[in-house]
Amino acid sequence: MTPRRILLAALAALPVPAIAQRATRVAVWRDPNCGCCSGWVAHLRAEGFAVDDQVVRSVAPVRRRLGTPADLLSCHAGEVEGFALEGHVPAAAIRRLLAERPAGVRGLAVPEMPVGSPGMEVPGQAADTYDVIAFGEGPHRPFMRFTGAIPA
Repeated sequence: MTPRRILLAALAALPVPAIAQRATRVAVWRDPNCGCCSGWVAHLRAEGFAVDDQVVRSVAPVRRRLGTPADLLSCHAGEVEGFALEGHVPAAAIRRLLAERPAGVRGLAVPEMPVGSPGMEVPGQAADTYDVIAFGEGPHRPFMRFTGAIPA
């Protein structure tokens, strides 16, 4: 065997890095009686996130740990790579948050439950336009605007 063939054989035997990246993990805490929460979980999974769906008696302790402001509460909480998520935050907003990692932002929230937001789809009813709110240091501020799950 020539030195060139030995080199090529050695290179071919080296492990090749995985082409696909591992799915980003999102932890979700929700009430057992919440139907729209499972809709949001399904949205995240359909968008390629790996979801750890935890049914709990009370989401309040999780929200306190995550530092979610009381005026932004919705029906479920989540956490992704150290960021808090509250309510029906669309996958596109989560991806932008993880890509940009804006200084001073602790998390994103969709207060209340806008019609058409992920998990809140109502057949035959037009989707609301709503803001995803960034919170953390300083005042809350709009992060992205959506109509349903589509950036507006």
